[in-house]
Amino acid sequence: MTLLQPGHVSERGAVESSASYRFVIADDHPLFRGALKEAVGNQFSGARVFEAGGFEDLQALLEREGDIDLVLLDLAMPGVRGFSGLLYLRAQFPGVPVVVVSATDEADVIRRCMEFGASGFLPKTLGIDVMRTAIHQVLEGGVWTPPDVDLTAGPDDDTRDLVTKLSTLTPQQVRVLMMLSGGLLNKQIAYELGVSEATVKAHVSAILQKLGVESRTQAVIAASKIEAGQWSRPVN
Repeated sequence: MTLLQPGHVSERGAVESSASYRFVIADDHPLFRGALKEAVGNQFSGARVFEAGGFEDLQALLEREGDIDLVLLDLAMPGVRGFSGLLYLRAQFPGVPVVVVSATDEADVIRRCMEFGASGFLPKTLGIDVMRTAIHQVLEGGVWTPPDVDLTAGPDDDTRDLVTKLSTLTPQQVRVLMMLSGGLLNKQIAYELGVSEATVKAHVSAILQKLGVESRTQAVIAASKIEAGQWSRPVN
């Protein structure tokens, strides 16, 4: 993993804004979180930067803090599978921009993140100045991806249709599908979510209907197709 160099701050980019922004950095690597936190803090004076090392921590933080201006999200962290974390955030907190920060720079992964509603994609190998520019652009209402990535090269029709169907899931349905993909039974899912088994069964039925499949196994297979072929190397 390439770590940021928080001590290097150009004169031009030392402090570009005095606005009291509220950022969340969600990544399971403490060193990277710390480096990115310092870089963001140097860019935006007065900003509050929160940290989350797992997806459950991220959920609790967003529910507790409420008004967050930007989430910097690692795709691969405890509690998520593939794009499920991004899907959940876009469904549960549609007004909060999410920028994916990942060790991968594969074009297919970047395109998929943008299709699922990310406001930007930052490979961890980028320099500090480029990351600052990207974050600033997103905060102004724009989007940012590496300039050499062709976003027009879309997926095939079947994949596009599945992406659309997955995007219709509610936040709780995304969580249930994540747990189904993890091999949990209805009883276990009910315990984890603090709901009844009947409620879980209702969610599973709704998931099957929205995905156009007939069994939970088919739902898990459908969801796994989104990841199939996209992770030719570990994503962090």
